[in-house]
Amino acid sequence: MSSFGFNVMDFGAKADGVTDDTQAIQSAIDFCAKRGGGRICFPYSPNGYRIASPAVETYGGRPVRSQLVIPPGNHNIFLEGEMPCRLLNAYIVRLADCPKIFSPTKFGTMRKDNTFLFSDWQAPEVHDPTERPYSILAAPEGDSCKGHFSLTTFSIANLEFRVHLDHDRMYPTQSAVNLQNVSRAHVADSQFCLDDNVGDTFLGKQLQANPCHTVGLMMSGDQNDHNTLRSVAAQGFRYGFVLSEHVIADYLYIHNCEEGVTFHDSSHLTVINHITAQHNKRIITTTTTELFGHAKGPCAVEIGSINFESGRGLQPAVDALEYGVYDPENRLRGYARWYQPWGDQEFPVCGANKFHISHFGD
Repeated sequence: MSSFGFNVMDFGAKADGVTDDTQAIQSAIDFCAKRGGGRICFPYSPNGYRIASPAVETYGGRPVRSQLVIPPGNHNIFLEGEMPCRLLNAYIVRLADCPKIFSPTKFGTMRKDNTFLFSDWQAPEVHDPTERPYSILAAPEGDSCKGHFSLTTFSIANLEFRVHLDHDRMYPTQSAVNLQNVSRAHVADSQFCLDDNVGDTFLGKQLQANPCHTVGLMMSGDQNDHNTLRSVAAQGFRYGFVLSEHVIADYLYIHNCEEGVTFHDSSHLTVINHITAQHNKRIITTTTTELFGHAKGPCAVEIGSINFESGRGLQPAVDALEYGVYDPENRLRGYARWYQPWGDQEFPVCGANKFHISHFGD
């Protein structure tokens, strides 16, 4: 142990992009859980940490569906990469639209300047929205409060999680990180995305509507203690972020998601200072089912500003803007301001009759 925590390399991780590092990382997590908590450090490697082992369905007899498992308990575990993530590393399937700006030489391959974990395991397809998603990292279901919490506190900083993109399907079948069963969750300077920046230039394909209910980052469920997010990005999933109450977010970035920021319940106020949204079908939404087992409830939300690009007329077509706010059951309470730097100055809304929406500057 150093003065900054435990080095995942000391548990056998290679970070060479070839070796399966699943068990080494799991050993580091288990060790910290047994000692009551700790910081697990991931040194930078341009090749990344390969997570190749299949997800386990249960842990201690409780549902988890994850490749890496955060053991239940009162411990406080913190996963941290070597430096803050550079966001917008995975600029998915936009290469042929603006060749002078987004050239294949510039965006043809994934950048390697973040500390990243990548999964090349192909998760089974799950089309039922109420079922638990497969993920790279999750805590098992517990018994505490409505969120079924099993874990007290968990944090992530300076890490990128990449989910496998199947080139035949052209959508992911797995989620990145699921913290729904963590009572207190904190994420900073991190990104949740796909593992390939193929672009229609190379495959003649684009992202497709996803029948699997995949999530970039799912935060704590209902009746959590508190959640914080700072400079966090989600790209390429059906849902970018799934949130409940007690969330304080500084900067969220969402790109190529069918639903960018989705709320199921926020009876206690959630505040998001700023959202940058590029090419999402729906930017702010409320659930229409008991998504992943979350009950539907009122959603008290303040959003200081949303800066967006609609993506209309560009690929992938599935992520062209349909609604800025989609709240057909009128469960949102609070306000949001939107801004678009160019194009049609419109922000389509479905429902949201009790949510105050205004154009920035009006």
